[in-house]
Amino acid sequence: MKMGNRIYNVVIIGYGGMGSYHVQLIEPIQQLAVGGVYDIVDYRMELAAAGGYKTYESLDAVLADQAVDIVLIATPNDVHKEIAIQALQAGKHVICEKPVTITSADFLDIVEVAKKENRVFTVHQNRRWDEDFRIIKDMIGKKTVGELFQLESRVQGANGIPGDWRQLKAYGGGMLLDWGVHLLDQLLQITDSQIESVAAKLSYILGTEVDDGFTSFIEFKDGLTAVIEVGTTNYVKLPRWYIKGTEGTAVIRDWDLSGEIVTRNPDVAHVEPKPIQAGQGLTKTMAPPSEESTLKFPIEKIPAAAESFYQNFVSAIEGKAELAIKSEEVHRVLVLIETIFEAAATKSVIRRTI
Repeated sequence: MKMGNRIYNVVIIGYGGMGSYHVQLIEPIQQLAVGGVYDIVDYRMELAAAGGYKTYESLDAVLADQAVDIVLIATPNDVHKEIAIQALQAGKHVICEKPVTITSADFLDIVEVAKKENRVFTVHQNRRWDEDFRIIKDMIGKKTVGELFQLESRVQGANGIPGDWRQLKAYGGGMLLDWGVHLLDQLLQITDSQIESVAAKLSYILGTEVDDGFTSFIEFKDGLTAVIEVGTTNYVKLPRWYIKGTEGTAVIRDWDLSGEIVTRNPDVAHVEPKPIQAGQGLTKTMAPPSEESTLKFPIEKIPAAAESFYQNFVSAIEGKAELAIKSEEVHRVLVLIETIFEAAATKSVIRRTI
């Protein structure tokens, strides 16, 4: 601990996969300490105790403990609102796993309580710190491929819907709420433009009551078209990122950051491509551009973010920085998710400013 820095005591509510993972994220932060755990499932409480953590007999016991500074909510989605409001009213700062609530209206209720109680509340939209996203955002900001006009962002696998409660509607399950909330949050960090239309299709191939994937088509007022897709039945995956600009194209194929950037060579006048054999015909239109006319670059890493999610949260508590994950941004993503559900249910294009 740095001299003079206060240590904030964090209690984790919900010690499942994400709750236990948060321990790994918190431990390196000098001003944070995991002070305990509460879960309604006995064996998870036993795991927490075996890990050396204090276990609480109830949520009320957590909230009554004056030594608790921060409550981290990592429960199923349907009880996020109730726990968050109780914790804020008990004087705790609150971090909530995503999706923070199932509806945008419920989220606004939490924000109102946080303001009233003068407590810091935020959502763990951790994938803003993903390296692939940060590379793409940097590339777009620097106009590496010129003016962006098409973006495709996907996560795909073939392992079905994870866990148990994520397959149940009452708990806020389904892949739009599980993974879509990340990809849509990333998308809205890439452009300042407003959305003007949304179309979508949800997948129910696995026969569950919630979506096992989705494809959404989102158009922005600045002309950007985005395809955001999540799949759990994809045995061959499409690229994680594919972006097109007026001066080039870039692709990141997977989490290993494999991919490349191909741009127009500004020092060479356009050279007509040579026709290629394409099936039973010849084509010049679909031939690759001439090597002289283009430049090819590898995907390169960029410097780490100045602050991690948890470092930023501590800075916000101490009044040294604004929250990285702002309430208005979280609300906008939830409104977009609701619009995607509506577009899919009505099989229509929803023309709405978001």
